[in-house]
Amino acid sequence: MSSQQSTVIHWFRKGLRVHDNPALVAAIRRCYDSPQQHALRPIFILDPEIVQWLRVGPNRWRFLQQSLVDLDKNLRKINSRLYVVRGKPEDVFPKLFKEWKVSFLTFERDIEPYSLKRDATIEKQAKEHGVKILIEKSLTIYDPDAILKMNSGRPPLTYQKYGSLAAALKIPQPVDAPQVPLPSESVPKQDVNERKMANCYDPPSLVELGVKEEDLGECKFPGGETEALRRLEEQMKRKSWVCSFEKPNTSPNSLEPSTTVLSPYVKFGCLSARLFMRELQSVLKGQKHSQPPVSLVGQLMWREFYYCAAAAEPNFDKMAGNSICLQVPWDTNKEFLEAWTYGRTGYPFIDAIMRQLRQEGWIHHLARHAVACFLTRGDLWISWEEGQRVFEELLLDADWALNAGNWLWLSASAFFHQYFRVYSPVAFGKKTDPEGKYIKKYVPELAKYPSGIIYEPWKASLDVQKKLGCIIGKDYPKRIVIHEEIHKKNIQKMTEAYRKNKAVKEGVMKGDKDPEAPSSSGKRKLSTPTSSTTKKPKLRETLTKYLKKK
Repeated sequence: MSSQQSTVIHWFRKGLRVHDNPALVAAIRRCYDSPQQHALRPIFILDPEIVQWLRVGPNRWRFLQQSLVDLDKNLRKINSRLYVVRGKPEDVFPKLFKEWKVSFLTFERDIEPYSLKRDATIEKQAKEHGVKILIEKSLTIYDPDAILKMNSGRPPLTYQKYGSLAAALKIPQPVDAPQVPLPSESVPKQDVNERKMANCYDPPSLVELGVKEEDLGECKFPGGETEALRRLEEQMKRKSWVCSFEKPNTSPNSLEPSTTVLSPYVKFGCLSARLFMRELQSVLKGQKHSQPPVSLVGQLMWREFYYCAAAAEPNFDKMAGNSICLQVPWDTNKEFLEAWTYGRTGYPFIDAIMRQLRQEGWIHHLARHAVACFLTRGDLWISWEEGQRVFEELLLDADWALNAGNWLWLSASAFFHQYFRVYSPVAFGKKTDPEGKYIKKYVPELAKYPSGIIYEPWKASLDVQKKLGCIIGKDYPKRIVIHEEIHKKNIQKMTEAYRKNKAVKEGVMKGDKDPEAPSSSGKRKLSTPTSSTTKKPKLRETLTKYLKKK
């Protein structure tokens, strides 16, 4: 870097990708236009204090580490690289502004309260150092602020309402990835730190992140933009499957995923939601296809819906102080919570799901429904906040807005209010896996139990249990609650909670249906590509407008 040359920084946060990254493109364009004056340094800040406000398990750390390594490789293809800076952003930036002679900083806006507070500090610091800032909005398809403005500053609290507002907006198209290599003049010279240690800005190792090899599960979903784009292309080739996709008709307990498993890549920003939407539109155009909310487009819109609600409520991930959330007197039971967390409830279907989550970092969305209902209003009567914390740690795709939003929904604390519709921890799993192959894989203690009894092993006599090599209460736990009795009592508790919380409007309870919820017997209401929308013509009309947009 010459004495007259300044540095342009692009700060990677959730958007760990080169494609559809308008903030990165803006930084690169500045260097293209005047390479003699500007050098580019794309950075990622590894904040050691992240563990104080975010729960991250080993599998999530690995996904992040892999994503950073891949991002570095992709940046090198355009004659740049990733600079991983260690430290707290508020401490790091003043030093970088001075040492690197920074003139321009770009990043994408986030909605999380922690991020907003941090970014306000960084903006103030940049102003004090004479650094210009460009903030782009590419985290979601639609700008949550635009939706809120259309709704008089209030978050739309139903999927239908959100869809009607979003349908009035134009879908932003993704930005192409930079194709032309960065001019050699804009490649920065080594700074003082690099001269002391050449690899000081390299992506972290798992050891640096404090991850022990023995704590890692199977790596079924490698992190990174390259893998994300490969998987997207692979899924979009399944055109008939994409067109007919309906989430209620997929299996929560198949041995291989029955959905795309693109959610971790969208969460980390390895895959742009806008690119995902464009590719979906391309496949669906001119074809007969399923409709929101159960279609693949509908799944992306669920993400948009929760992001918008979360953008309006800083306490979105809490019960107290959350204007959207029903106040429920949940119990505290450490024994029950631990049994649920580690898959020791005595209900094989529930335990298999929680064990898969811990091993692989992913479970089907309907499986999440089942275990969330079981923890909260269905069986254990434990606060959704506890379940949210476990998911935050273990899920690869744990996202602040989506994680909280889904737990609010499944606990019937917000958005969905038909609390009397409870997932059966026995009947629900049987629908798609009557032989119990899923249970046998993740709960191997019960591997010899036949299909007729594997979901309810407590029904086997002691002699049969001995013959099958698994005694209930010894080799596998007894069920911690009796579902047939407890879920009825919990419905009564929810009824009382609703009575006391007069903020819940009468009309919402009657009209708001969960298209993916089972009946109290555990039977799911399956839909055809058209039946899911014929009962609500307005929902179909408003949510399909964007499919016709260019």
